[in-house]
Amino acid sequence: MQNLEERTLKFAIRVRRFVFRLPKITANFEDGKQVIKSSGSVGANYIEANEKLGPKDLLFRMKIARKECKETVYWLKVIKGSNDLEGDLQVENKYLIDEAEQIQRILSAIINKLK
Repeated sequence: MQNLEERTLKFAIRVRRFVFRLPKITANFEDGKQVIKSSGSVGANYIEANEKLGPKDLLFRMKIARKECKETVYWLKVIKGSNDLEGDLQVENKYLIDEAEQIQRILSAIINKLK
């Protein structure tokens, strides 16, 4: 089983590859920038949490990682709703939303244990 740091890295890379394949229209360019930023922030904040300065910092960083995960789901749904995704793109969008929601649940479980 892969660790969460590796999983969030793979997720961020997969989001970037998905965005790269979207139709080249202004909305996708703007929404793509947002989802790329938020998906990368999930793992980056998780890494920062593991380099914590104390228990409060750990909890704070985990909450930010979870927030970024929620934002990623939002942008993936915006992309889904504003495009007629078909075939592989539709399947990939569904996978990414599911993966983000799973990571979010993992982060929530960690946060609940820290409280």
